[in-house]
Amino acid sequence: MASFCELARLCDALSQTASRLQRVRLVADFLSALSPQEAEIAARFLAGRTVAQGDDARLKLSVRAVWKVAAELVAGAAPDEGIFETAADFGEAVEILMRMRGEPSGTPLTLLDVERGFEAISVIEGRAARQAKLAGLRELFARSSSLEGKLLARIVVGEMRQGVGEGLIVEAVASMTARPIAEVQRAFMLEGDVGRLARAARQGSLTLAPTTGLLSRPRPLRPMLAQPAPDVAQAFALLNRPFALEHKLDGARVQIHRFGDEVKIFSRRLNEVTRSLPEVAAMMRERLKDDGVIMDGEVIALGVDGRPRSFQDLMRRFGRVRDVDRLLREQPTALFLFDLMARDGRLLVDMPYHSRWDSLSEVAQRANLTLARRIIPGSVEEAEAFFEDAIAAGYEGVMAKALDSIYTPGARGGGWLKIKRAHTLDLVVVAADWGYGRRRGWLSNYHLAARGESPGELLEVGKTFKGPSDEEFEAITEQLLALKRDEQDGTVFVRPELVVEVAYSDVQRSPRYPCGFALRFARVVRVREDKTVSDVDTVATIAQRFAEQSTPAMIRRG
Repeated sequence: MASFCELARLCDALSQTASRLQRVRLVADFLSALSPQEAEIAARFLAGRTVAQGDDARLKLSVRAVWKVAAELVAGAAPDEGIFETAADFGEAVEILMRMRGEPSGTPLTLLDVERGFEAISVIEGRAARQAKLAGLRELFARSSSLEGKLLARIVVGEMRQGVGEGLIVEAVASMTARPIAEVQRAFMLEGDVGRLARAARQGSLTLAPTTGLLSRPRPLRPMLAQPAPDVAQAFALLNRPFALEHKLDGARVQIHRFGDEVKIFSRRLNEVTRSLPEVAAMMRERLKDDGVIMDGEVIALGVDGRPRSFQDLMRRFGRVRDVDRLLREQPTALFLFDLMARDGRLLVDMPYHSRWDSLSEVAQRANLTLARRIIPGSVEEAEAFFEDAIAAGYEGVMAKALDSIYTPGARGGGWLKIKRAHTLDLVVVAADWGYGRRRGWLSNYHLAARGESPGELLEVGKTFKGPSDEEFEAITEQLLALKRDEQDGTVFVRPELVVEVAYSDVQRSPRYPCGFALRFARVVRVREDKTVSDVDTVATIAQRFAEQSTPAMIRRG
């Protein structure tokens, strides 16, 4: 069995290697020497994941909890927080701390040992869960060398600091299988998890030609994403070919699978949420007779007047396994479908959107299911009228989809555009300041960041204390404290995991921030629990917004 120490040495070598090609070679050589099971574990750990993508289990251990466990193993020492300040990152701080203890003398950890340890921690629940989780983590650290402890800490908190993201691992798999990178990227889009991708590569079973085979079981696909557009008039110029407009619903995106008698529902993060939406699952079992079906849709919360309610109201339902019956009565939902990715067990992702829509319409009509409202606009005026109707109905805006666009899982395809009235961005909270006055005791001034050009790079674009209610400030404070990395002068620095949708008036140049831009009058619209840091908008998008607002509307419309 491959030792965990071998992976730790690889990560050390990767962190000292500037060349991307060399990193790809190192990862490819390492994975090639492992069994399929070990390759799956190693690839997942290299990406900073403790469990598979789509597994809703989480360790739920904060940076402080990891630090506490490591510190308790240092006999007779009382390490202070100063180690955080001298170390380059949290993983290095843990390594320095564990050197004080000395190296363990027991049986070396294997990759499988660590995976099993993480799995055991992730399923612990109940009143004494925290202590039990810490005890499980303590067992892993007790068997770790200082180098292994550094890697263990980095994986748990999701901060790898080695220049290896999912994209590089995909390149490494292409190298080790001697396959074109485009083929392996496609296989990853359909597989959804770098661990499963690496395992399939070692087994020689990569799904490289998905449209020729049949699916026999629910297998969540990464959802296709859309590029932002300033208005519907720009959609004509950006797409430059026939397209449809659909209502953009302010709900939770879901992927519904029907295979035989089995119905499963997955979130946009590929977590299974079937138990949270029993009414949707029951409707599909009762009405849907087509087999081997994968549908893309949106679930929205409804008020007593039948109008859509806020996204936050809906998110009360997700991830819940208790009181579901009560929430079902208190918070009814409605499902709207807008795409069909598989039918009769055959993937349709390579078919043009208009063909997928026609097939979806046939399935929905037979099953009496509701589709998102849609038109094919013949003019800017017709498109703008449809957009205004969507806003009046309480929706976010519209989606513009080129009729010839294929479905590209996990990618922001150029054939889909999202158009909303409000100027909003999805950003991640990287720090927060303690409040004062009425907000005393809450983290209430959020430091917001967008993604930069380099993998893992996050650049601040502003701060805001506006938007949340008192109850939301309290809930967000609890979430951020669980992600706490450090605290200095009233500012709590956190792991970048809490994604928020932020509205703003305009973008301005700013010498204060390294990215060169800042948001004016920013306010938090909502917490996006359905999104991860990889879904956060980029600095390039913000720069584009700045350029667009500097161009008169008449010129933009061409």
